[in-house]
Amino acid sequence: MIETFVHDRAGPARTRGRTTVDEASFTALFNAHYGPLVRLAGLLGADDPEDIAQDAFARYYRKRRRLRDDAAAFAYLRSTVCNLTRNRRRHLGVVRRALPVLFARSDEDVPADFTALVREEHRELLAALDALPAKQREVLVLRYWMDLSEREISKVMGISAGTVKSHAHRAVAALQGSLREKA
Repeated sequence: MIETFVHDRAGPARTRGRTTVDEASFTALFNAHYGPLVRLAGLLGADDPEDIAQDAFARYYRKRRRLRDDAAAFAYLRSTVCNLTRNRRRHLGVVRRALPVLFARSDEDVPADFTALVREEHRELLAALDALPAKQREVLVLRYWMDLSEREISKVMGISAGTVKSHAHRAVAALQGSLREKA
């Protein structure tokens, strides 16, 4: 019955063509942006960056027909990754405070491939970046890794451009101080 309604209303060729075009454009979007979104989630401090990126694409896939501007798909995905990472870090923080023994980390817990990928000169910077408050870290990652403008960052994070400037200034000062202490 539903097939008949769809068939009568849109016609079989247009329905099939639209599905094919939608699937092809979604596949192209996924292939082009999955890797950068995984890296973004990782830089924002996600424990599971691949899951965050996949969840962002799943949310986009469900809402893609309701979005007005196809060109804004990457911006939507980027904002979703930021929000999901923030929410998961917040949730994990609560869980870790409640169950500290289960989540105690040591150097042995770090995967060997991660250690191999992160070169020694980046470790101090990543540690200093990780020590920043979440919003400051987000601003720096979006500004210097994603190369977004202050206006774009304010849209992604849902804060004013002045607050973006303030977070960036404080974060850079904190990073400089932290790295000077270690040098």
